[in-house]
Amino acid sequence: MGDAKRKRFGAYLAQLRRDARKSQRQLAETLCQISGVASVTRHEISRWERGERIPDVWLPALATALSVPLDTLERGAAHARGEDIGTGPRSPAEALAYFLPDHDVDLGPLASESGRRVGASTAAALADRAHGLRLADDVIAGGDLLAPALRELDGAVRLYRETRHSEETGRSLLSSIGEIAQIAGWIASDAGEHDQAERAYRLGVSAAREAGDHALVGNLAGSLAYQLSNTGHEDDGLSLARAALNEAGPDAPAKARALYLDRVAWAHTKAGEAQAAMRALTEAHEAMAVEDSHASPDWAYWVSPEELDVMDARVYTELRKPLRAVPLLQEVLSRYDSTHTRELALYLSWLAVALVDAYEPEEAAKTARRMLDLSADSASERTAQRGRIVLTKLEPYRHVPEVREVLDTHAA
Repeated sequence: MGDAKRKRFGAYLAQLRRDARKSQRQLAETLCQISGVASVTRHEISRWERGERIPDVWLPALATALSVPLDTLERGAAHARGEDIGTGPRSPAEALAYFLPDHDVDLGPLASESGRRVGASTAAALADRAHGLRLADDVIAGGDLLAPALRELDGAVRLYRETRHSEETGRSLLSSIGEIAQIAGWIASDAGEHDQAERAYRLGVSAAREAGDHALVGNLAGSLAYQLSNTGHEDDGLSLARAALNEAGPDAPAKARALYLDRVAWAHTKAGEAQAAMRALTEAHEAMAVEDSHASPDWAYWVSPEELDVMDARVYTELRKPLRAVPLLQEVLSRYDSTHTRELALYLSWLAVALVDAYEPEEAAKTARRMLDLSADSASERTAQRGRIVLTKLEPYRHVPEVREVLDTHAA
């Protein structure tokens, strides 16, 4: 994670420099003028932006040259050096700029006079393809769907860049790129390709920002926050989950706001902040219950009171509250769509863990067997990881015959 933090801080500095409309050489000259010491060059700026070095004594001059608060740069630099995991960006705006700089991908059109012109029907067709990819993810594991998803994303970007279109059609195409990038990132994360997922999310944020689609920016940022929370970067995940909620704003569609609050709850849970997690769960249900004057975006089709219940139960399980988690999961699973095999297996994994915590090893073993059988041929690294967690959780009860049978069968 050290290299990733340094590179992220470097990308943040590069974006600040671009926002200030300075080249690397111009920034170096400005720093020398501010400090009165001619000892920093364009090459040193380049090293900072590549994450090879972290500026230290130059931070005050950088803050002046780039017109940003010194404490913001100091927190980011400390975070990049790993001196204090709590010193990352604090405000939502800082978090979005730090974790998701918007210069990663060139979405500028390549169109010439000979480029074909496309209109509303082409934009609508691309939106349909985005939704089709989301529906495919419901029933196909990430490892099997990743290559087609990345082809769809590449095709969408080329369509936007290589054609001529009106401003309105362009915004629609950009929103579809953002949606395809979000689901491609989600698929990559499910396949265990976390770097690929982050690149997709960054591309999507660039497209959604250019389209002015704040709710979609929130979904992309929240998706990356979820990945960070689940891969050992809990503080980063919490910063970005809060930023996603803030980016969407209080007027976001009810389903979207409920989703962002659920991700905030999960981020608090993974960071060990139980009370904050419980508050966010309550706010998610309250958001879902509000009479919505805004149409829900297509990508939020799956967000429902039942899905909020699942997140409640997952949080309760992580917080070791099995008496709350078990009945909720049993109720949801009793009517869950069996064609969504991966999600069913994932939810069963949390039920198995909660049953162990409730001192019901026989029932936990029965649930674990069902979960492991469902996911045996799945190309989902996320499901495989949950299976390993379940087996580890069962190990102390190996003396129970039902548990021992599951452990011996799935030991490999």
